[in-house]
Amino acid sequence: MTAHKVAVLNGPNLGRLGDRETEHYGDITYADLEAYCQEHGGMLDMEVVCRQTDGEGDLVALIHESAGAYDGIILNAAAYTHTSVAVRDALICVKVPVVEVHLSNPDAREDFRRKNLIKDVVDGSVQGFGPAGYGMALIGLKALLA
Repeated sequence: MTAHKVAVLNGPNLGRLGDRETEHYGDITYADLEAYCQEHGGMLDMEVVCRQTDGEGDLVALIHESAGAYDGIILNAAAYTHTSVAVRDALICVKVPVVEVHLSNPDAREDFRRKNLIKDVVDGSVQGFGPAGYGMALIGLKALLA
């Protein structure tokens, strides 16, 4: 069986993991998160490529590019989850499964984080489990690809 190719796309400020709001995101660095995703993907026979951008347009471009080059997408749109119609519209265009992931639980935080513009256009969601949520999202994506 050929390994599935998976894009793990991360939005704004996730490149600052380890330095920012550790009470919500823990002390894992972005490099650690990438290694975690690649290791867990490997155990699931998945080839994982991680990308991160702070720009909304750049994230839209990564979604479009990934939809043509990968079998599925894990997406942490970060703050754009709550604000970006452009990210939502990009997700509507993709023809591969998408699993949303968040390190923290947005529903347990500020009121504005409870607005999720993408929840009805993704195939599944994992939130509030820290880095382990990415592993859960990979398992879920594998099930969707089966």
